[in-house]
Amino acid sequence: MITPTETPIKTAELLIDTEELKAQVEIVVNSTWVMDVHTHLFPAAFKGLCLFGLDELLTYHYLTAEAFRSTKISPQRFWPMSKTDQADLVWKTLFVESSPTSEAARGVISVLDAFGLDTRAPDLNEARAFFNSRSLPEHVDHVLEIARVSGVVMTNDPLDEAERRIWNGNISIDSRFKSSLRLDGLLNKSDLQTASIPELRGLLDGWIKQISPVYMAVSLPPDFKFPADDSRDRLLREVVLPTAKEHHLPMTLMVGVRRGVNPVLREAGDGLGKADVSAIERLCAEYPEVRFLVTFLSRENQHELCVAARKFRNLMPFGCWWFLNNPSIVLEITRERLELLGQSFIPQHSDARVLEQLIYKWKHARKQIADALYESYELVLNSGRAVAPEEISRDVTRMFSENFNEWVGTSVSESD
Repeated sequence: MITPTETPIKTAELLIDTEELKAQVEIVVNSTWVMDVHTHLFPAAFKGLCLFGLDELLTYHYLTAEAFRSTKISPQRFWPMSKTDQADLVWKTLFVESSPTSEAARGVISVLDAFGLDTRAPDLNEARAFFNSRSLPEHVDHVLEIARVSGVVMTNDPLDEAERRIWNGNISIDSRFKSSLRLDGLLNKSDLQTASIPELRGLLDGWIKQISPVYMAVSLPPDFKFPADDSRDRLLREVVLPTAKEHHLPMTLMVGVRRGVNPVLREAGDGLGKADVSAIERLCAEYPEVRFLVTFLSRENQHELCVAARKFRNLMPFGCWWFLNNPSIVLEITRERLELLGQSFIPQHSDARVLEQLIYKWKHARKQIADALYESYELVLNSGRAVAPEEISRDVTRMFSENFNEWVGTSVSESD
């Protein structure tokens, strides 16, 4: 029976032709605004922390790591070079002397194309002049509009002196940039682990009051265990998780990074490892009142994460992180999640550190999400149920923003 608030779907509106269905899915996925739930971006008011422009794009660690494989210049010679010279070298190596077939290199092509710049230029003069001429506040607006990103979550480190000075400067924060409280310095390093529990609780309480984060977050190594007989376990139990419960803040766990596999590459030198998903299951079981946003860096962990999410309503899988952000893998993971979880997950986040990365990361991700979603609807259609355009819009909006907004807006209790 249809209630007064419901609108009946007319038979003529149902999509039963596969070509029309595919076209409608692509239209909806490409036009729906998205909330980017994890980035390293900052608004223009954060001055030097707001990274943008061609030189930043080309010297991002994804591309420097790739360039080192094809250039004879060693890291020891590369790092002392100016950023401009580094960018010129990367462009020459990966875009002039090679075809930009990697995901990171293709991303730069997508950015240049979005601004109508020559993607086959022998040098960077024209493109560099374009980016240098931009007004940063207007450029931020333009990039968010191109990417159709309604807002981003920053990564905010209370132990970073430069960032702390900015927050203490009483600045006005662009409302599209939401804060998060990053806890790597507390949970993964030893310098704060000797402080008392009340001191650490006070530190977190103070920062939560000052920056109003939407969640607390930490990246964890593949050997992360819970429970464990170590200082991280003690700090989680006595400081972090009680704080999350008290302030109704979700915990974001990014698991599987191996820092400094090749230190001479600096930020480009990190690797990955398969992690233990059962550690997350035990966290969810022991702390049912805390919401956990979880992503794993290893492809091999994705199926277990989906199964775990089916068992724990306080677990939200999100994104295809870092080394997983490649079209073939994004498509595979999104298919798997749709098959196991319906639309109860967050399909992607950009992890962007440079503003313009939003353009390519979301353009490329939308293609894979649309393909996976179309395949799911096609299976539904072939099983005997037509699909309505309104249903596609509802499902995409749920995955692109509503799941996250609801997750960070309410707490979980055992009585829910």
